[in-house]
Amino acid sequence: MTENPLPTAPSPDPEADAAAQAARDIAEVPAVEVITAAAVNLLSAAAIKCGLADDPETQTDLDEARKLINALAGLITAGAPEISDSHARPLRDGLRSVQLAFREASAIPDEPGKGPGEKYTGSVI
Repeated sequence: MTENPLPTAPSPDPEADAAAQAARDIAEVPAVEVITAAAVNLLSAAAIKCGLADDPETQTDLDEARKLINALAGLITAGAPEISDSHARPLRDGLRSVQLAFREASAIPDEPGKGPGEKYTGSVI
């Protein structure tokens, strides 16, 4: 088989080329890695919003943290059976840590079982 000696013309839409490459790349990633990466991103954002970062005075936002923790708890609860306990356990530990950090940062504590993510995980206290 001979190679095509003619160069390929550049695509008129480089964004479409980048999107197509990203789709090819993500197609090769196992589901456990996609789920874990999404959970780690949510966990990191929740930790920052709970005040566990370099500048808690300007980065703490408990309303945003609540949303992120709820999403994280839902993802971990739904995804845990699919990703195995060895992958889910550290995510659950991180989730519990941010749930406790949220409670500590909150001036008005939620009732047990009513904190962020607790409808999925149960009470953390």
